[in-house]
Amino acid sequence: MTSSVPSPARIRIGSAPDSWGVWFPDDERQVPWQRFLDEVSEAGYDWIELGPYGYLPVDPARLTEETQRRGLQVSAGTVFTGLHHGPAVWERTWAHVADIAALTRAMGADHLVVIPSFWRDDKTGEVLEDRTLTATQWRDLTAQTERLGREVQDRYGLRIVVHPHADTHIDTEENVSRFLDATDPALVSLCLDTGHYAYCGGDSVKLIETYGERIGYLHLKQVDPEILAEVVADEVPFGPAVARGVMCEPPRGVPALEPVLEAARALGVDMFAIVEQDMYPCAPDKPLPIARRTREFLRSCGTPQSSRNPRITRSPH
Repeated sequence: MTSSVPSPARIRIGSAPDSWGVWFPDDERQVPWQRFLDEVSEAGYDWIELGPYGYLPVDPARLTEETQRRGLQVSAGTVFTGLHHGPAVWERTWAHVADIAALTRAMGADHLVVIPSFWRDDKTGEVLEDRTLTATQWRDLTAQTERLGREVQDRYGLRIVVHPHADTHIDTEENVSRFLDATDPALVSLCLDTGHYAYCGGDSVKLIETYGERIGYLHLKQVDPEILAEVVADEVPFGPAVARGVMCEPPRGVPALEPVLEAARALGVDMFAIVEQDMYPCAPDKPLPIARRTREFLRSCGTPQSSRNPRITRSPH
């Protein structure tokens, strides 16, 4: 008789430009992309995300050369959308998505992380629209997200994973559940960001146990509960909250990552878990030591060692 016991799930650990304080394609307060690639490899990670489109080289041949010589592979690209505005924004959205999806596919990745638009400006705090969607806007959000999932799948062979995010309309346990219940599992999966979900009051382990078949990707992040209480009480926008240090180095914050990884492994499917510690802006020498310590901490949680022994030739910065 053939055993029906599933083979153990593989959690593939990576990091992202976000963990080096990179939020924009070009910003004088960010480290050069060559330094990011050098240091993320040096810290022991095999996988990276593309980050903001244009930060890393957008020519696939050049980016492939730069990543391969550092022993790195790309797990996903990232796009920003305002799909609750309905069909009227589709053409503009697709123009933004297409180039990023093409580069993501060319780099051999299978996932496209989709982040909803902010209801208030993450720098100034200006309220851009109501923080609560109407019933019509919810229908537009779910229908247009399914359309995006179908188009990205058909044209580029990618799977979209929607990222609940602070200061967006997909944030709390209630809104995440409502979104998942109203979308087709064949077209829409979730990128569970443990830090953002905790920031908005959610329980990551409970979400994985409840909606396991919808969890397609993880972002590993923690929040400092004391700073979080302050920014919530003061209604501080997400950007200034990050500048206060609301996202902190594991294992100093919440949620505990060991139970999250254990719950993810229990799903029995291979999954990426990408470290994303928001630190914009930050001193250029700050990210690498944190990245090293975080990788060692994640090894203590049972995640695998790097599959390589890199011999890195550092780029001139």
